[in-house]
Amino acid sequence: MWFKNLKVYRLSNTAGLSPIELEAALEKMAFQPGSSQDSQASGWMAPREDGRLAYTLNGQILLRLHTEKKLLPTTVINQASRARAQDIEGQQGYRPGRKQMKEIKEQITMELLPRAFVIAHDTHVWIDTANRWLVIDAAATAKADEVMSLLSKTITPFPAIPLHVEVSPAAAMTQWLYESEAPAGFDIDQDTELRATGESRATIRYVRQSVDIEDVRKHVKAGKQCTRLALTWAERVSFILTENLDIKRVAPLDVLQETQNTQAANEDEQFDADLTLMTGELARLLADLVDALGGEPAAASGS
Repeated sequence: MWFKNLKVYRLSNTAGLSPIELEAALEKMAFQPGSSQDSQASGWMAPREDGRLAYTLNGQILLRLHTEKKLLPTTVINQASRARAQDIEGQQGYRPGRKQMKEIKEQITMELLPRAFVIAHDTHVWIDTANRWLVIDAAATAKADEVMSLLSKTITPFPAIPLHVEVSPAAAMTQWLYESEAPAGFDIDQDTELRATGESRATIRYVRQSVDIEDVRKHVKAGKQCTRLALTWAERVSFILTENLDIKRVAPLDVLQETQNTQAANEDEQFDADLTLMTGELARLLADLVDALGGEPAAASGS
């Protein structure tokens, strides 16, 4: 398994993250199916079939947030509400007002929820107690916020803070492009986005295409900054770095895929091997990336 999109946080400490303490804390927020009237239910589930809510391996912890959301389109609610309003209008002799229409929609929603389709979604969390990383596999900020909210209710006090670096990713990526030179250990790939910092927000995108260095320099001199940049780390992992320090489209390259596909005695051994490989590589990638961005402020890094 490999995380595809990384929302990265820094652990201020590892208190409360021992396997026994963490398992007990997760149990209190374990997933329970919602009632027929609940539009959404979420909670922790075991990442593996062994039943442990916190899957631990050599200081690495894997969590799984399970969410079930009922799909009830607004168009369906509005259509049923209009039909109900017409019936009421015929009974009372006048069209329902705004307040009554709101009550009708709420009633229709409660009636339709038990019959709504359920969409299930899992979000995985990786906690590296050795290097003090907390990483959520989520592309959307809203999904990461949902995970962090439940984590803060699960572990008190919650020992994670956003990752901060000395040099903003946008400034660093712009410089790398302008000088046509990535920091040590990294190579610039083909996907790039440049955006104006003014009100126009004019954007230039290169998709699966190498940038022309002279064009880039013209755009930078005109006030644009690099907001997305495809990079390769150590010829082992490719990814896209964003201005918000999000890491997207993470993919192991051939050298790691060959290692990952080595034969294991059984599925459990293969899962452990994959988890060890992924966490080891990504921990080193994160450390090198933070260094390339000037390191962490002293207060944030705990040094």
